[in-house]
Amino acid sequence: MADPQSYRPSNLPSDPGVYRFFDKNEKVIYVGKAKNIKNRLNTYFGNNLQIKTRRMVNTAVRVDWTLVKTEVEALQLEFTWIKQYSPDFNIQFKDDKSYPHLAIDLKSEFPRLFISRSKKIPGVRYFGPYSHAWALRSTFETLIKIYPVRTCSESNFVSAVRSKRQCLLGDIGKCAAPCVNWVTQEEHKKLANDLVNFLEKSPEEISVRIEKEMQEASQAQEYEKAGKLRDQLEAINKAYESTDRFLNENIDADVLAIHEEITHASLSQFNIVAGRITGSRSWVIDRANLLEDESIISAMLGKIYAESKPPPEVLVDQLPEDSDLLQQWLTEQRGKSVTLTQPARGEKLELVQTVKRNANQALIQYLSKRANDAAVSGSALAEIAEQLELAELPLRIECFDISNIQGTSMVASMVVFEDGQPKKSDYRRFSIDDDAGFDDTRAMHHVITRRFKRYLDEKDIDVAEATAQGGSRPKFAYPPQLVVVDGGKPQVNAAAKALRELGITDIALCGLAKRLEEVWLPNNSEPIIFPRHSEALYLLQKVRDEAHRFAINFHRSKRSKVMLESLLDQISGLGEVRRKSLLTHFGSVTALKSATLSELSAVPGIGEKMAKTIIDQIKNQAEQVRIDMQSGEILDA
Repeated sequence: MADPQSYRPSNLPSDPGVYRFFDKNEKVIYVGKAKNIKNRLNTYFGNNLQIKTRRMVNTAVRVDWTLVKTEVEALQLEFTWIKQYSPDFNIQFKDDKSYPHLAIDLKSEFPRLFISRSKKIPGVRYFGPYSHAWALRSTFETLIKIYPVRTCSESNFVSAVRSKRQCLLGDIGKCAAPCVNWVTQEEHKKLANDLVNFLEKSPEEISVRIEKEMQEASQAQEYEKAGKLRDQLEAINKAYESTDRFLNENIDADVLAIHEEITHASLSQFNIVAGRITGSRSWVIDRANLLEDESIISAMLGKIYAESKPPPEVLVDQLPEDSDLLQQWLTEQRGKSVTLTQPARGEKLELVQTVKRNANQALIQYLSKRANDAAVSGSALAEIAEQLELAELPLRIECFDISNIQGTSMVASMVVFEDGQPKKSDYRRFSIDDDAGFDDTRAMHHVITRRFKRYLDEKDIDVAEATAQGGSRPKFAYPPQLVVVDGGKPQVNAAAKALRELGITDIALCGLAKRLEEVWLPNNSEPIIFPRHSEALYLLQKVRDEAHRFAINFHRSKRSKVMLESLLDQISGLGEVRRKSLLTHFGSVTALKSATLSELSAVPGIGEKMAKTIIDQIKNQAEQVRIDMQSGEILDA
């Protein structure tokens, strides 16, 4: 890597502009804008850079800049260069889909309606994007019934003009057939303009006009024309009723919202025209090289509206720092006023929250596919091995977590990940004796000891021979390459002591502390800090969170069982056999209290008389608990 001081520029101007960092191969790796080039570039050559910014500056070998007149020009040039160079350290939007648009070629002598996935062409009006191609095709079929604008290619149109023979669409009423002069050029352009108005505005306005024309045609005894207008009106109303318009019809806006995780973020966009959602789209962002001060929403606005005309209003779930500058740029792009706002209440806030939930779902789907990617898991395991200085890749990771409430109903969980994926058949749960006075660290020592004692007992068993003789497969015979404990320095040292006492020295151990996501090694005074957005940290967190979930579920079931046992102990006339029968049948206090007389009577060994006694005593226990209704305090009986 280059020494940044070797290419630090001098005599920098104080004007606004855009700068580019280049690597040794003359590839642009980062593009940024600045109100003051001198002040901004000098910040990259200081001593207190954050991790990813330092990596970018060390990767670069030179920097250049271009001066402009205003901040808006700088913003425009920045967006243009990011699109042109796709720099590694700028935000990269991953979208493996080419979303279709509904397009109308208004510049043509006879305007044409078509579906397009290609880059936008000047003079063509685009509507969408549509996330589902089948929905767009259905819309397309409905529209050409209402507005029979030509949909044929230019060559087919010229051929029809030459042969003076309309195509099949003209015969079945899905094209006005301007090729054979069924309508004039002006009438056909009016159809195309009406279609644009229908897509841009509320269909109610179109319906009122068509209904008026139908009445006029009827009064003039032009019944054939009136019949066509009637059919057109019915099709419009049907199309209008089937749309998703559940918002105020005055809302014409794009809505953008972000959902962020450790390693990735996702952004969703909804297009709203006259209160109808006409399109939606999502992107996923890999945060591995994303500089710490980069604004995702700013980059997203630049990506979308550098290529398309913005609507009158753009709603976002978080305003970027340069929102005023972005609003000015959006206004210039549209040629009319554009507002960039973050709703605080009402219908628009609910809409932003809906889009944010969609962004969350898009990221879940992306990460679930990515989780099964062996290459991703392999890189994460390799990074863990490198950071922890392991002799081999941790192909099997076991994670332990302790769960309790004020020292009661203490349990532990062990989850297993192999090749970066959960292996649920090897998950184990441990009950811990509450009377032994365990705290979290002693409990961790106890559980690690139990697990690896079993390993020492089973490791020399021949699995094939044991199963061939009808025995069970050893459950703890396989050692992990890495043991992870949920906790910091105390929990790690307790686990290390347990392994040391058993004479096990070839299994790596670490702990992941929740507060700052620090990774602790045994007997180390300082933790290891993984890069915040690394795949390795994401995998360790995933393993730790799975162990925590598994422990919590076990703890809840055990606590529920303890509470039920306590309740049954207070009911007179119940022997050990009956208590065990009720415990097995109901399993929780809630289930027992909600049971009817007949349900209780059906339990083996209970009967109707005992069932009535149980219901009465549970009711009496509830009545004996008095509550101060003002303070909520539970009072003594």
